[in-house]
Amino acid sequence: MNFVAAVRQNDKRSMEQVAALLSQEGLCLDKHLDYTCAIYDDNYHVIATGSCFKNTLRCFAVSKEHQGEGLLAEILAHLIELECAKNYNHLFLYSKSDSAKFFGDLGFYAIEVVDKKLVFMENQRHGFADYLRNLQQESPAQSNHSDKKIGAIVLNANPFTYGHQYLIEYAAKSCDALHLFVVSEDASIVPFAVRKKLVEDGTSHLNNIIYHDTGCYIISSATFPSYFLKDEEEIIRVQAQLDVRIFNRIAQTLGIGSRFVGEEPNSFVTNLYNEAMAKFGSIEQIVIPRKQAQGKAISASAVRALLQQGDWAALKELVPESTLAYFQSAQAQEVLEIMRGAGDLVHY
Repeated sequence: MNFVAAVRQNDKRSMEQVAALLSQEGLCLDKHLDYTCAIYDDNYHVIATGSCFKNTLRCFAVSKEHQGEGLLAEILAHLIELECAKNYNHLFLYSKSDSAKFFGDLGFYAIEVVDKKLVFMENQRHGFADYLRNLQQESPAQSNHSDKKIGAIVLNANPFTYGHQYLIEYAAKSCDALHLFVVSEDASIVPFAVRKKLVEDGTSHLNNIIYHDTGCYIISSATFPSYFLKDEEEIIRVQAQLDVRIFNRIAQTLGIGSRFVGEEPNSFVTNLYNEAMAKFGSIEQIVIPRKQAQGKAISASAVRALLQQGDWAALKELVPESTLAYFQSAQAQEVLEIMRGAGDLVHY
C-alpha cells in the first residue's frame, strides 16, 4: 500500500531521486522549499513527489510507470492538509499546462498562463475576482473615469526613503489619481505594518493617492518569490512575467494607464522585473531617474546599511523625518537589532 512520507532535506538519496523524477518531467527542484514529500515503491524508490513553499504548492511529478494510479491526488491531499494545519487556507500552485485540468478537477482555478507552459492556480474559485472587486471598492468612484489620467506605483519601501517620496510626488503631479500598492508580503526586515505606515506618513501631503495592499497577487511568495530570494536568471524572468501579466489585469480593472518606476542601478532582480514590464506590460511604463544624495542614487539598501551602523547624521540626508523618527523611537529597537545581526542587507 502506498503512503505519503516527508522527505528530509538531509536525506541525500531521496532528494536526488526527487530531483531526477522532476527532471524527467522537464522540471527543476526548487531551491526554496519548506517541505517535500514523496511516495515510494516496494524498493524504496521515489515514484511521486510534491513540495510547498509558504502558501504555494510546487514541484509535482509522478513516475511514468505509475501515472494513472491516483498518486498525484494523494500527494496533493497530503500537502493541503499540511498547509491547512499551518493556517494556510488560500493556496496557490504552479502547474504545467497539460496538468492544469487535473488540478482543476481537484478544486484549483487558473489565474494566469505564462508562455502557454506555466499555469498559475489558486484553490478559491473567486479569489482573484474578489481581490479585484476589493481594489475597486477602495478606489473613489471618480478615479477610474475614462477621461482621468490614472497611474500606479508598486513599492516595498524597506524602509521608505526620500527616493520613494520623490518618485511618488513625481507620479502624483502627473496623474489625476495614483494607485499606490505597498508590498504586503512580510519577508522584509522592516515589517509590513511599519512599511505601510511610513509610506502613508511620508505621502500624507498628497491628496490624490489611493493606498492598496498587494496581497498574494503582486510581488509575493506566490507570484514572485525571487524578489525576496536569490534565484537563477531564467526563474526570475518567468516569475516577473507572471507578476506583470497579473498586474495587467489589475490595471485594466482600475483604469490604470501608466506605471511609474525608478531607475534601478543596484538591484539585479528589479532590473529584470522592469524589463518584463517593458516587454509584457499592457500599460505605459514611465521610468524616473533616481533621486540622488551626495552624488549617489538613494536606495533602501544604503539606508539599511546606515541603520546597521547607527549613522543618524547620514540618514537625515536619505529619509524623511517620519522615517527617521520611527527608527529613533523605542518601537524600532527590535527591528534594529535584527538588522544589526543580519549581515549584508543589499537587495539582490
